[in-house]
Amino acid sequence: MAYLNTADTVELIAKLTSIPSPTGNTNEAISFVERFLHNINVPTKRTLKGGLLATIDGKNTSKSRLLTAHVDTLGAMVKEIKINGRLKIDLIGGFKYNSIEGEYCQIETNSGKEYSGTILLHQTSVHVYKDSDKVERNQENMEVRIDEKVHNAEDVRKLGIEIGDFISFNPRVELTGSGFIKSRHLDDKASVGILLQLMKHLKEENLSLPYTTHFLISNNEEIGYGGNSNIPPETVEYLAVDMGAIGDGQATDEYTVSICVKDASGPYHYGLRKRLMKLALDHNIPYKLDIYPYYGSDASAAIRSGHDIVHGLIGPGIDASHAFERTHRDSIENTAKLLYHYVQSEMVR
Repeated sequence: MAYLNTADTVELIAKLTSIPSPTGNTNEAISFVERFLHNINVPTKRTLKGGLLATIDGKNTSKSRLLTAHVDTLGAMVKEIKINGRLKIDLIGGFKYNSIEGEYCQIETNSGKEYSGTILLHQTSVHVYKDSDKVERNQENMEVRIDEKVHNAEDVRKLGIEIGDFISFNPRVELTGSGFIKSRHLDDKASVGILLQLMKHLKEENLSLPYTTHFLISNNEEIGYGGNSNIPPETVEYLAVDMGAIGDGQATDEYTVSICVKDASGPYHYGLRKRLMKLALDHNIPYKLDIYPYYGSDASAAIRSGHDIVHGLIGPGIDASHAFERTHRDSIENTAKLLYHYVQSEMVR
């Protein structure tokens, strides 16, 4: 069936991860999504926060569903221009400095000019700094080495670089012959790609959905409030499509769809969880139930903001989340399958 065209989804994800979109500077990625949906005749609306709401009409217009994925990613800002011509940075999103050590990056100035650089420990050279391995990776010790001839702060400012300029990380996307996709920012561009392909196939197959279904591409999830607004009042079910976290004690893997039963915000809706499980069982979709201990989603943000909705969370399993991420096409495919059947199912009673 058309929704099983995982190769197209993986290629779309690779394109998405290659578009810089740290939280606060997501217009280019949102515009890419907007053009994609315009080309398949799905109406969209920009939110004041800069996200995108797409809608596919269904038979029942008095009750609706909303599915969300976020296009914003981890990133950084210029915190200080140092006297040595390097940049001190401030992190955007929840991650550790060690996860970006040695990474290539891009600095975007207020005028839109871009410069490349590398994120390094100040005391990197082992030929100079005897205890470089013991130095703490933190804001004080990490810096951006700009790929320009600069010797001091004045040289840097002459380039147009200033405090508050956004810094994005090289995604280093790679597709392997064994079916893996390796890249930064699979959280949550893997799920954005899945939702875009789902909408495309719904339109191509001319499927009649039981309920009007909204798709919110949010752009502030990494800082906690991406999907807590712009929820149409008719919305009953709100399903966040985000990554499944992998690690010790976790059930999630890179090959199944992960159904989250609880995260740091508390349990997800029990009835919706059971319905998702039944859909997976009925359609032979491999899944794992899991608890993510240090995690919050757009669905939990919507609940916290006071919306009276049924909320859930599913997604592909992502290894090394908020660092050098990886997933497998099987997990992408199984997530797509579950979503395909979910949007055609009856709501939780």
